[in-house]
Amino acid sequence: MTASIPGLSTIHLDGYNVWYSKTRLGFIPSLFRQLPRLLQTISREHKWLQEIAAQYHIDAVITDNRYGLYHPNIPSVIMTHQVVPQTGWGPIANKTLQWLHAERLDRFDHCWIVDVEGEPNLAGRLSHPKHKAANAQYIGLLSQLTTLPATEKHLLVLLSGPEPQRTMLSDILWMQLQNSDRKIVFVEGSDRVKREYIPPHIDYYQRLTADKLNPILAASEIVICRSGYSTLMDLALLGKKAIIIPTPGQAEQEYLARHLHQEGVWLHAPQKKLDINKALQEAAHFPFRKLSFDTGFQQYKTVIDSWLTLL
Repeated sequence: MTASIPGLSTIHLDGYNVWYSKTRLGFIPSLFRQLPRLLQTISREHKWLQEIAAQYHIDAVITDNRYGLYHPNIPSVIMTHQVVPQTGWGPIANKTLQWLHAERLDRFDHCWIVDVEGEPNLAGRLSHPKHKAANAQYIGLLSQLTTLPATEKHLLVLLSGPEPQRTMLSDILWMQLQNSDRKIVFVEGSDRVKREYIPPHIDYYQRLTADKLNPILAASEIVICRSGYSTLMDLALLGKKAIIIPTPGQAEQEYLARHLHQEGVWLHAPQKKLDINKALQEAAHFPFRKLSFDTGFQQYKTVIDSWLTLL
């Protein structure tokens, strides 16, 4: 056990190490090929938790989409915004996946749904099943950022997500924005070798911590990014306009991008044949409807306080 944060002990647990296809059509087949290994990893992490809980006298568990981290004798919570996952392969595949996913979620004492109940919400049908499970509760939206005054100084490219698609999108955007007449902040989101030539109109970063990203994001006129849920929550908190580009083949991101485009919240631009300058022209006429969540970003405090009283 090590201490990476003062006063907070941490124990390393390997990730699932999922690898992704370079093509949209190869995305789902690549995941199916990895399924046996992923199920073995889930089984191992479940056994690992039994040992760790006994060794360190753990009182409760909260996990973010780690399906093996439930315990038969101590309160266990899983957090997710995908209680109704989508496959992109049609209703039969969706129902099969949703049944398997529900069976996994039911192993936990509590399922905290990372969204707000009712309208407006962020994840649409991903987080709003027809019948909510008995162990499910909405926890609201989460962000590590804080609201700051918006000054709209620049175009922000904010990249994240799995390889190789992250690098593929980065290269596309870098090439297309070389001759832009806009001020651009380009956050690559990786540890790749730094680009050799950086044009004067681009401020380039490989990575940024949350405290450094916060004012840059707040000061952006428009953001170009993936439609990953954590990024979308940050955008919603700060009320930013964005062009969202889902990772090809990642059904969750593709659904969110289509859904939020249809709701007039953010502009959806597919990565295939992406023309970012054309998308920016389209953005000039897009409604960019701001979502008002009132106390949605504070809701988690009440949920956690109530849960702690039961321990």
